[in-house]
Amino acid sequence: MAFITLDRAKLEHNYQFLNQFFAKRNIEWSIVSKMLCGNYDYVKLLCETGIKEICDARISNLRMVKQINPDIQTVYIKPPAKRSIKSIVKYADVSFNTQIETIKWLSEEACAQHVQHKVVIMIEMGDLREGVMGEEVVNFYSKVFELPNIEVVSFGTNLNCLHGVMPSHDKLIQLSLYKQLIEAKFNRNIPYVTGGTSVVIPLIFNGQLPKGVNHFRVGETLYFGLNLFTGEIIEGMQGDVIKLYAEVIELIVKPKVPMGEMEANPSGEVYEINEEDYGKTAYRAILDLGLLDISPEFLIPEHSGIEISGASSDMLVLDLGDESRYKVGDLVPFHLKYMGALGLMNSNYIEKKVV
Repeated sequence: MAFITLDRAKLEHNYQFLNQFFAKRNIEWSIVSKMLCGNYDYVKLLCETGIKEICDARISNLRMVKQINPDIQTVYIKPPAKRSIKSIVKYADVSFNTQIETIKWLSEEACAQHVQHKVVIMIEMGDLREGVMGEEVVNFYSKVFELPNIEVVSFGTNLNCLHGVMPSHDKLIQLSLYKQLIEAKFNRNIPYVTGGTSVVIPLIFNGQLPKGVNHFRVGETLYFGLNLFTGEIIEGMQGDVIKLYAEVIELIVKPKVPMGEMEANPSGEVYEINEEDYGKTAYRAILDLGLLDISPEFLIPEHSGIEISGASSDMLVLDLGDESRYKVGDLVPFHLKYMGALGLMNSNYIEKKVV
């Protein structure tokens, strides 16, 4: 069975790197745990880092965090669904919001549960996912602050999540100005501007982060150590906190070109033949995972000289060239891209280990 590993020491190393990095700049931050898909052992490791706040988009995962450590503040990071309001108030200390009707439901439920529920008002900054339009912010907030058991603690935004719109100094200055406008108009204190995610960290390196942005939500850079502007590992961070290992279940020298009349495969792909490959052979290895678990585009072989030929539902095929460093039964290691790791974490067929 293929499996993924989470390296405890490397996770702790990256956590300490980021914790010191943000502390030097008086920025608070939280860990986004959604990529771990509620794996108890992995979530427990996050809770043991010393982090004060964990964010997720699944209520069951936030419930798990509360069971492990009730003192960690939990944040639900997408607009709540009406049918989930009761659970969100119970297990999320904070939620991201864009609809006044939803915040009214949260208010009613918070009153019923005798708790104060905190909200982050998300602002649309161009990526066209969740967010209140800028011209509606004042009117929106005027309705929110009248609601009982609701406390606005931050203005936030998400960039690069849907259409790839990148963060910039100007966009984050604008986000900070919304906070200042509301504070001045309504004589209220709003502690945070949570404009920072992994993709915003490079702005700090470049000296382009506005001082008003004082809260970050970090997932991808914690797990992969990446500068998401350059795609390179940040100096001082570990890039392989999470790795995939898949077993070789067949290893045979075969022709490089398929034989017979060809049509689209079950994925709808039509194989394009390189005429230079006619008459050539190569070691072809079959591994014990497939499209059901991960798309090959999210896999990065750790060793050189490996070409991913393709995948079916349950098998991945590698072209190893004229020589093979592997034999049947060996494990082939892979580094992962974020969306690939997310799919693997959500697969019941991939074992998860702590190393």
